[in-house]
Amino acid sequence: MKKLQLGLIFGGRSCEHEVSVISALQLSRSVDRAKYDLYPIYISKSGEWFSGAALLDLGTYREPILYAKPGEFERVTLDITAHSGALTAVRPGKWLYSRPKTVILTHLDCIIPVMHGLHGEDGSLQGLLEMADIPYTSSGVVGSAAGMDKIIMKQVFRGAGIPVLEDQAVLRSKWLSSPEKVCDRVESTLAYPVFVKPANLGSSIGVSRANNRGELKAALHLACEYDRRILVEQGLDHPIEVNCSVLGFDDDAVASVLEMPSTGGDVLGFFEKYLKGSGAKGMASLARTIPAPVGDALTRKVKALSLKVFSLLDCKGVVRIDWMIDPATDELYITEINTIPGSMSFYLWKESEPRLRYHKLIDKLVEMALKAHQEKTDNNYAYRSDLFDKMSLTGSKGSKGTKA
Repeated sequence: MKKLQLGLIFGGRSCEHEVSVISALQLSRSVDRAKYDLYPIYISKSGEWFSGAALLDLGTYREPILYAKPGEFERVTLDITAHSGALTAVRPGKWLYSRPKTVILTHLDCIIPVMHGLHGEDGSLQGLLEMADIPYTSSGVVGSAAGMDKIIMKQVFRGAGIPVLEDQAVLRSKWLSSPEKVCDRVESTLAYPVFVKPANLGSSIGVSRANNRGELKAALHLACEYDRRILVEQGLDHPIEVNCSVLGFDDDAVASVLEMPSTGGDVLGFFEKYLKGSGAKGMASLARTIPAPVGDALTRKVKALSLKVFSLLDCKGVVRIDWMIDPATDELYITEINTIPGSMSFYLWKESEPRLRYHKLIDKLVEMALKAHQEKTDNNYAYRSDLFDKMSLTGSKGSKGTKA
């Protein structure tokens, strides 16, 4: 049987670049090479695309200069012509004065984006793959974009009746021009503590807790370094965090077992997620309790709401949805959805029904990507009209001013 040509895209122009690399290398070790030819596609921090076996070695990224391994990887380009899937490289000619030639490395059948943050998890890469008409395993353009932007995300959740904490949105321009007015507005609607977050970042980068006005100013100053739009969210004292992964496509989706990360009574920061344990294992190295000891009733509620969120954003593949419980009231609130979760949440699926080892989870992701692509192919794009025949381009006001 012919192997599927599988692309693995990671890295990118994001503050979460290193997290993406770790997640991708972790996934690559579980790909069934009897089924797939794997092509790592690394996007550097400057936006260059590379492919080559050396990119699956963590040591490559520890070099002072990435180009320290010439010949072991090369710059590549993805042909975005619909249905092509060609991954190409330009190589020098065989002889001294020979012209460079474009070489097709493969025609990709499917792509797994393991991108975290902007320019990859936010719908931009998904839009590119839609234009190229290549099946991909992550959520689509709309779900990815809404899931990345915390301000828009919360408005969508609020409108759908998903429980969210109160918040205020702040523009960097407003903060820089009128910092006292911004603080006044926040304090008039939210009680301390509050959490300040860049709207379009993950991995807890740029996130701070503020217990007073001085800390609020410092938190806003930090968040504004990472984004022009900031979310200030009502905080909880010693919240209980539980996470749930959802896997599926369309109306065929299942929720995983719940996890309770070891937060130490506060929201997890970047250090706790990626540096405190074994950083090479990403989110999988985080100390956690599985299943989360929150009782059957709350477990069922979290799973049901997680499936609702998955459907609401028309997600695909695997996502992780994070929740907080107020220990004072037992009220449940959604924190966020991660449409490309750290470590692809494989550690939850090996403990869930059906129990999926990482290589089987990858198989499911590819299966869903191909199914979603077939659904798109089944749409009618062949509608024809005689509009051109009936139009006269003698008008001077564009399409509205032409004569039929």
